[in-house]
Amino acid sequence: MGWLDALLGRSKPVKPNLDALFALPSAAVTLQAATGLVPTGLGSVAFRAAEGGAFATLERDVKALLGGRVEESHDDYGYTWLLVSRPPDALSDLVTELHAVNSSLESAGFGPSLLCSLVSFTAPEGGGRLAVVYLYKRGTFYPFAPAAGQRRDNALELQARAALAGELPLEEDLSRWFPVWGAPGL
Repeated sequence: MGWLDALLGRSKPVKPNLDALFALPSAAVTLQAATGLVPTGLGSVAFRAAEGGAFATLERDVKALLGGRVEESHDDYGYTWLLVSRPPDALSDLVTELHAVNSSLESAGFGPSLLCSLVSFTAPEGGGRLAVVYLYKRGTFYPFAPAAGQRRDNALELQARAALAGELPLEEDLSRWFPVWGAPGL
């Protein structure tokens, strides 16, 4: 960053580190010990689909790679979600597949269209739900805990943040902890 950028308050965007996703399986053990939440076996990737044959071919190839473990859906904001299902005890495999989707989009030049990836957790006794969300453009994670009536369980989010603090690169700016209401898998 040059002195003019510093003077004008501009900063370089953070480079995403998709390999940070591979820290999720060990972080899940810490999260379970601290909160009792266990993986559901569901994870998803959100991206804005691009026009053209190259993107359509890439999307078809990614879905073929994941086979019957993937479902596609679209939200009200124009994002496409790929929901990947695995057994709850196969979190490492789930993370590998989410990483493959992200990496495929990034290496084909569609990295800027990636929004986020998430892995969902639940309380075994039917309590709270939580997603650990990876913001592609920030290279950071944050917890999102939806509650009834489009409210958030802030206490659970902060408890999860404390548990994950040493495990994952967490988003420090709480205003960037965007709600992902209705995200597939959550």
